[in-house]
Amino acid sequence: MPDRSRIPRLISTFNPYIINTSKYFIDGTPVNNATRLGLTEAEVKHWTELAEEWLPLYKLYIDKKNSRTVAVKNQLLHIIQETVELDRTNHILDRIGASTQATIEDAGVFRIKKGITAKKTRTIPQTPITEQVVASIKFIGGGSVKVKCCSSTAQRAGIYRDADSVECLFAVGHTPPDSAQAPGLQKELSTKATFILPLGPEHSGEYLYIYFRWYSTRHPHLAGPWSSLQTVLVL
Repeated sequence: MPDRSRIPRLISTFNPYIINTSKYFIDGTPVNNATRLGLTEAEVKHWTELAEEWLPLYKLYIDKKNSRTVAVKNQLLHIIQETVELDRTNHILDRIGASTQATIEDAGVFRIKKGITAKKTRTIPQTPITEQVVASIKFIGGGSVKVKCCSSTAQRAGIYRDADSVECLFAVGHTPPDSAQAPGLQKELSTKATFILPLGPEHSGEYLYIYFRWYSTRHPHLAGPWSSLQTVLVL
């Protein structure tokens, strides 16, 4: 009976799936496929680590005469189950299927048969984003801050409709930058409107200076304008 699951449950079919998908996540330029599809670095890291764990075990498994054992088989089945649980917990394939950035090629690689509405040809947006980010910053201890971003017309945190992420430039110290073009600013990019920015407890008593803008990873030249500088005391 053919294995029709999104994530194959058979060792023989899971092998090309985990190899191809882990490679596909990091392919793509100037933005890799994982970022384009809205996945986090932690999710991709976990997925690729499972692939790296899988490969040497699979080599033992396919050598039936010398190295295939029940223990090796059970380890491979455990990796399959862990991949399934990672997807179930983080809704990775559902998010790919629902992404406005998803393509027919994405659907083929990840075995997604439903939810992909993308066509082979797309209308490329031409108008830069004009909306500014409205951000609230809350310190949560240990030098980390929780940031919530929304547009000027939104009542709750969320990525602006013409963007797929929010970009921020920041510095910590006692001297504010002159502008978002000042040298030495650190950069952070989040595909979520609410995210944690770890600064470190060593910066307690200093100030966080930060700018925000809406950003499109597929069309960086259409990124929105930088917000005015926000200054917050680090606790």
